[in-house]
Amino acid sequence: MNPPTKKRWQRVDGVLLLDKPEGMSSNAALQRARRLFSAEKAGHTGTLDPFATGLLPLCFGEATKFSADLLAADKTYEAEALLGITTDTGDSEGAITATQTVMATAADVAAVLPRFTGDIQQIPPMYSALKREGQPLYKLARAGKMVEREARVITIHALELLAFALPRLRFRVRCSKGTYIRALAEDLGKALGCGAHLVALRRTGVGDLTLETARSLSELEHLPEAERPQRLAPVDHLIASLPAVVLGTSAAQRFCHGNPVSPPLAEGLALSGKIRAYAENLSPENLLGVGTLHPDGLLWPQRLLATPLPHPG
Repeated sequence: MNPPTKKRWQRVDGVLLLDKPEGMSSNAALQRARRLFSAEKAGHTGTLDPFATGLLPLCFGEATKFSADLLAADKTYEAEALLGITTDTGDSEGAITATQTVMATAADVAAVLPRFTGDIQQIPPMYSALKREGQPLYKLARAGKMVEREARVITIHALELLAFALPRLRFRVRCSKGTYIRALAEDLGKALGCGAHLVALRRTGVGDLTLETARSLSELEHLPEAERPQRLAPVDHLIASLPAVVLGTSAAQRFCHGNPVSPPLAEGLALSGKIRAYAENLSPENLLGVGTLHPDGLLWPQRLLATPLPHPG
């Protein structure tokens, strides 16, 4: 009997927009995708609960250097809440804690939605990964320990009712980092006087990234291994919303050595903030990294790619 073949990892650089299935943790989805691409290095840009489905951007190789840029990005979700029933987790995976008669109408729902837009206070749920004295809250909750949680300010940029048919309502929300949609569903139920819990959650957007070009694990598994890299977006896909500059050969060399440079500023380019820098042209393979443009016009390197330096020619 031959010993099992050892997995051979390789350098893979790019971004996979994954449509995560229900019932799988974000880390499990990451590791499964990583094996499909035999990628040496991989990371994600923020987790989705196992209960949730939808957009999970995964980074391979050099793209991992920009994964933090999406942690603070706004998120868009489509969710479904069941009115009249509350659970200890705020979703359908928890135990039922109370039931109430639902008397709400579509007009009632429309009337309460504006209360939950803009900057609002939200108390994080006990079943969350937030830590108290080094212990995740969900572990304390499973042990039967409840602790006080301080309300945090979050921003709901848009909240739209998609469908309402008692006792269910579907809504779309675009929100800031740190928003718990389970808690939002519970708060909507409280405002309607009947309680509620989340029964479905699908993330459709992370920053400027959407589900439109996302791939499923099943789709990737059925592709020949040689065709899978074609499903990856380039490294700069994660930072495409940043303004860009093209550096000449000399400036590109200085930039890659960690030195500030004076970039050619295109008309309308902001005088400060994050900038993506390229050598020669804006082709993804010429990405050098991200810098911070200071008011004095100097672009200071912030995160650089491990790419060959351009040679004078």
